[in-house]
Parts: sequence; C-alpha cells; structure tokens
Amino acid sequence: MSTNNNNQEAAKTREEYKKTSSSKPEKVRRRRIRIRLIPIWLRIIIVAVLIFLSISAGAAVGYGVLGNGQPKDVFKKSTWTHIVDLIEKE
Repeated sequence: MSTNNNNQEAAKTREEYKKTSSSKPEKVRRRRIRIRLIPIWLRIIIVAVLIFLSISAGAAVGYGVLGNGQPKDVFKKSTWTHIVDLIEKE
C-alpha cells in the first residue's frame, strides 16, 4: 500500500508542477488595448480651434478692457492696420 500512496503523492506533485509551470507569473500585467473615443486627427482640430478661440477672446478682452475700445472692433481690418502702422512707425 505504501507504493500506491507514494504514486498518488507523486502524481499530485506532478499535477501541481504542471499547473505552476504552465500558468503565467502573477505579477505579469496584461496589456490593455486602448480604444480612443476621440481620434487623434479630431484632437488636433479641436486643439487648433481652442487656440484660435483663446487668441480671439484674449485680443477682444485686451483691446476692450485694457485699450478702452469696443471689443468687437478687434475683428476689423482697420484696427489691425492701425496697430501695424503704430509698430512700424519709427
């Protein structure tokens, strides 16, 4: 009977060895597949639009509040030609 008992223990040991050797280590992280909700090309367009809006809003606030003018006048061509003339005039 002791031979049968030893075989059973050896079989358990082999089965445990197979389970541990075939399984992945516990600390190995799985690589997650990232699905982007917003594509990269759309992100670039959104960033460009936000930059344009922030520059426009900053110019309107700067011209209207700091320059004591009308904020909507910043979008007129005559305002910018006047500013360029002031800068280029020596």
